[in-house]
Amino acid sequence: MTAFIAIAVVLTLLALAWLVRPLLWQGYGAGVSSQRLNASIYRDQLETLERDLARGIISAADCEANKDELQLRLLDDTEEPAPVQIGAGQSFFTARRTAVLIALLLPLGAAGMYWWLGAPEAIDPVATQKASEDQVSQMIDKLAARLKEKPNDPKGWAMLARSYKVMGRFPEAEQAFQKAGDLVNTEPDLLVDYADLLAVRANNNIEGKPLEMVNKALALNPQHPMGLMMSGVAAYRRSDFKLAVAQWEKLLAVLDPASPDAQQVQADIADARAKAGLPATAGAPAMSGEAGKLPPVDPAAAAGMTPEKINQMVDSLAARLKTNPDDAAGWVRLARAYKTQGRLPEAEDAFGKASKVVNKDPDLLTQYADLIAMRTNTMEGRPLTLVNKALVLNPKHPVALMLAGSAAYRRADYAQAISYWERVLTVLPPGSPDAKQVEAEIADARSKSGSGLGQLGKTKP
Repeated sequence: MTAFIAIAVVLTLLALAWLVRPLLWQGYGAGVSSQRLNASIYRDQLETLERDLARGIISAADCEANKDELQLRLLDDTEEPAPVQIGAGQSFFTARRTAVLIALLLPLGAAGMYWWLGAPEAIDPVATQKASEDQVSQMIDKLAARLKEKPNDPKGWAMLARSYKVMGRFPEAEQAFQKAGDLVNTEPDLLVDYADLLAVRANNNIEGKPLEMVNKALALNPQHPMGLMMSGVAAYRRSDFKLAVAQWEKLLAVLDPASPDAQQVQADIADARAKAGLPATAGAPAMSGEAGKLPPVDPAAAAGMTPEKINQMVDSLAARLKTNPDDAAGWVRLARAYKTQGRLPEAEDAFGKASKVVNKDPDLLTQYADLIAMRTNTMEGRPLTLVNKALVLNPKHPVALMLAGSAAYRRADYAQAISYWERVLTVLPPGSPDAKQVEAEIADARSKSGSGLGQLGKTKP
């Protein structure tokens, strides 16, 4: 919008300058008047007569007669015209006043015509976006109306479901997916989209039906990127780190090695390998060597993404952020990368520079707290303060509840630890490995507190 207005102003000023300049800068005296031109011509003719007389071509009498004739003609041609009397009513539009009038009317007229005949709202990005959204909504509503008249169109229902999902109308999207029927079970993309929708509606929980649909999609297409990502995330959350590594390494093989997605997946693989106790192989090497850098591995075994390249991308990101320090999301990515590389002081510094984003995100707050706890070997103090901030934002954040419970357990406040961990059970799938682990922690805390209350799996939510 600003660029359009600037260009329009420049063009208008150029047009005004071209129109007004002749009126304001008239070249008086610079031209040749007809009187002076005629006098010059007659002067040349008189000189010619004098030369002819001197050479004897004409007689003195003829010369004098010709001179008299030329002088009479010169008087006639150089006579000043009678002055033209300009009436009072004709003197208003002088050159200067005409220039001012043009300078006022041209831009006002152009703006008025554009406002009348053009589309001013097209240069307003907010109005344009709203108009686009309105058009999309109208198209979706038309599709929904058509499907009510002809409900036996599974492809139409699938298209409507995806459209509803993009618009954030999740309940309607789920109903449309259901009406798409068997078509969903034959298309990996639809299965994964449907699974993602169900997971979003279940507070980002992939277990259960969403994971079943992801597995169906992977059975149809074992290299489906979104399916591999979701399968790995589900495995990671239930602490099946080996499966998470396997799925994410398959995903890494189908991604562009230089893309940010590949970099993130590589970092996730390294984290999962470390938690699973797996050796550093096939693109997820162990961290050792100087300054927390990843050691070199066989590039062929690393699926095109070597640790050297990862280190270069991390250093490139750090260099870019030095010139653009207000990129909070970039500092978060750098902090996560540093943490994966084991460069904990630099990771903590990067998290601190991303405070505007971190303080509003419970996931980032818990990651920051975990990092500081790794450096200080304690959850007390600043790590616990960050965990409590996360719980204010999301009182049922599972990682924050686990960390808060661990901090209470370490200071022998077993009742508080049990309270936190019982809240964790309310957000975990019953019977899952994570839930069983939390139940074991609760049982241990109960035995140490001497309360002996309850049995495994029967704690109060």
